[in-house]
Amino acid sequence: MRKVFIIILFSSLNFWGIAQERFITPAKLLSKFHFRQLTGGVMLINAKFNTITDTLNFLLDTGSGGISLDSSTCAEFKIPHYPSGRTINGLAGIREVDFAKNNDLHLPGLDVNGLDFYVNDYNILSSVYGEKIDGIIGYSFFSRYIVKINVDSLMIEIYQPGEIKYPSRGFLMHPLFTALPVASLRIRDSKTFLQNFYFDTGAGLSLLLSRDFINDSSVLKKSRKIVLTQAEGLGGKKQMSLTVIKELRIGPYVFRKVPTHILDDDFNVTSYPYLGGLIGNDILRRFDIILNYPKREIHLLPNSHYDDPFDYTYTGMSIYNQNGKIFVDDIMPGSPAEVSGMKKDDIIIGVNNNFTNNLTQYKNILQGNYDRINILIMRNKILKVLSFKAGRIF
Repeated sequence: MRKVFIIILFSSLNFWGIAQERFITPAKLLSKFHFRQLTGGVMLINAKFNTITDTLNFLLDTGSGGISLDSSTCAEFKIPHYPSGRTINGLAGIREVDFAKNNDLHLPGLDVNGLDFYVNDYNILSSVYGEKIDGIIGYSFFSRYIVKINVDSLMIEIYQPGEIKYPSRGFLMHPLFTALPVASLRIRDSKTFLQNFYFDTGAGLSLLLSRDFINDSSVLKKSRKIVLTQAEGLGGKKQMSLTVIKELRIGPYVFRKVPTHILDDDFNVTSYPYLGGLIGNDILRRFDIILNYPKREIHLLPNSHYDDPFDYTYTGMSIYNQNGKIFVDDIMPGSPAEVSGMKKDDIIIGVNNNFTNNLTQYKNILQGNYDRINILIMRNKILKVLSFKAGRIF
């Protein structure tokens, strides 16, 4: 009955000669600026806050349901904030957060007004990336604009919402939205599953699966090699497992032998059983992305990084920056780092022939390096050279 009614209505409009023109408001370019990539492809942009003259560093994160500031940044610049009575789920815990209401964010050529910022402690993110992280830009920003991300040129374009012509090539996704975009992906290992995953540009990994999802689905081959690793995020540090799965498919795009983190999700960050986990930026950086939250669309177009090899190495240690020094963090039992004699709190002076004291450069040397790695450390004011060959997860 409803279908007939619609046909009759349209026929009446045609009969009376009413124009069927559709008024189109094209999307308008508002701003264009560069971003930088940190470890795992995570994107860092510069912006200013209210009347503060200093430039602040923000992560661009589709995995964030709002927009937020670091608590130490608030203290440094005396930004007022108040208890919100709300909590957020993080990788390693649940935290109460404050609110800094009705503030302005100034991007190159674009002022975004009236934003309410959550306040959280991002000291661990600053340590992990070796850069001061002043905040995270998420849904509160994306929901207002169309955002184009070009990874090859490291450029971001911000558009006023309206009609936009997507590239003729590529894949147009219609994700679900729960503030965070949720994509339906096909994964295959011992079995094939079509499952929902968070679309998370703030995660510096390829794929993360909930342990509950793996146990209930039996998707993972029993013969898979699994090693221990550590991840850092909201709430602190969290031990995970690391392996590979045979195949990950996003629309028409297929990735094989994908490094996969497994999370014992005590705080239900992955919202299982509704979701199986998340897809991170070591996959997403292989595409130029158009985020069109107002129309609930995301467009993916393969870029020059599409065929970049995955990193299958593991050292069993993580490193972080504190007060300008690079420290070794927890060492995983039985890992190449432990076998070499590496210890927590060793200070790294150089990796191979690199003595830049640059955290990102050191991580890049350690990742994907299948040769023997020589690390100059200082322990109890004594210099030592430790050597090991990174292991492989398959």
